[in-house]
Amino acid sequence: MSIGYACLTVGVPNTNFKSCIMKNFSESKLLELISHNLNSLENIIDYNIKNNIKLFRLSSDVIPFGSSPINTLPWWDLFSNRFSAMGNKVNSNGIRISMHPGQYTVLNSPNEDVVYRAIEDLKYHNRFLDSFDVGTQHKIVLHIGGIYNNKEEAITRFITNYYKLDESVKSRIVIENDDKLYNIGDVLDISKTIKVPVIYDNLHSQINPFDKEKKDFHWIELCRETWKEKDGFQKVHYSQQDVLKRIGSHSTTINVNGFLDYYETLEGRQDLDIMLEVKDKNLSAIKCINCTTNNRKISALELEWTRYKYLVLEKAPTNYLQIRKLLNDKDSYPVISFYNLIENALQKEININHSINAAQHIWGYFKDIALEKERSSFFKSLENYEKGKVTLKTIKNLLWKLTQKYNQTYLMDSYYFIV
Repeated sequence: MSIGYACLTVGVPNTNFKSCIMKNFSESKLLELISHNLNSLENIIDYNIKNNIKLFRLSSDVIPFGSSPINTLPWWDLFSNRFSAMGNKVNSNGIRISMHPGQYTVLNSPNEDVVYRAIEDLKYHNRFLDSFDVGTQHKIVLHIGGIYNNKEEAITRFITNYYKLDESVKSRIVIENDDKLYNIGDVLDISKTIKVPVIYDNLHSQINPFDKEKKDFHWIELCRETWKEKDGFQKVHYSQQDVLKRIGSHSTTINVNGFLDYYETLEGRQDLDIMLEVKDKNLSAIKCINCTTNNRKISALELEWTRYKYLVLEKAPTNYLQIRKLLNDKDSYPVISFYNLIENALQKEININHSINAAQHIWGYFKDIALEKERSSFFKSLENYEKGKVTLKTIKNLLWKLTQKYNQTYLMDSYYFIV
């Protein structure tokens, strides 16, 4: 079993993607953007390898205007060495990659031009995956699309247009239930006709159920029958509802207790890959991997603590002390208590005194090396923050600049600056 995340990272330096608007487009600009984005993507892959994350969804935006007719560059040839290097890393480290075209890639539209563009976009996604020299277990996830006042006709159009795809594209397509129009029953029925794997999304099924009496595992097992050996392990999407936002909004982080309840229902299935859809991306992936691993070493939690500790200190000093006590027992692996305390801390409101205390702890890394003007600037900022004249972000920006200037690698990985 692999647990992964989608498209972007949180708190990982040099992993941002760039694009441009149409009026600024030129071939030289495009080459510059692609080169930058491939650098960022390779940094993400390296991060995933380092953190044992073996499931990752690639952003569709790595190649700007990927399926647009204005992009006439043979980018797959021009950057073949870069793709080959990344593909070797993906294959040699057992990483599974995928893609998920956006909402405008609609194969069942009654508008022929929309369908044409959808087919072109799927060709682009397939070519992008092919560039890594990966097999057909590396998938393209697709929703069925709209209803257009007649669901039966819309399903027929989807099936008809699916058969227009190149064979290489079809070999990668998997279909997923959505939270509004096509429930898991609909998608399984479509799969019976076109013989493609089905991804089950738990949150979509909660919002748009086919049968409210059936639990997640029931649907996961039915979807399992649609996956063949050539498709690799069955994949599912897992997310949690953000209770403060509209129905269907993904949570900021994965609550470990909720995830472990779900994990327990899988009855020990290891031939299943779980893609997390969550705002904090890689942070939740590492959390869920640590909660389910058989390699239960406290060193993994100690590493996590180096990332979270000052953020927790800022929010909840009591939790900070409790976690330090938890980690004193080197023969234990208190993973659930550890993350529960972190999650509890992050839900707390900012307290000025606590945040000043945490900032002063960070300052401790610079007190003996900072210039006098930097010292003066820091303490003046603290004074102004206490008076309400500047925000906490001002102090964190100042400390981050010092972290970079003085190359404090321990702090560079800290979530204090990003969460």
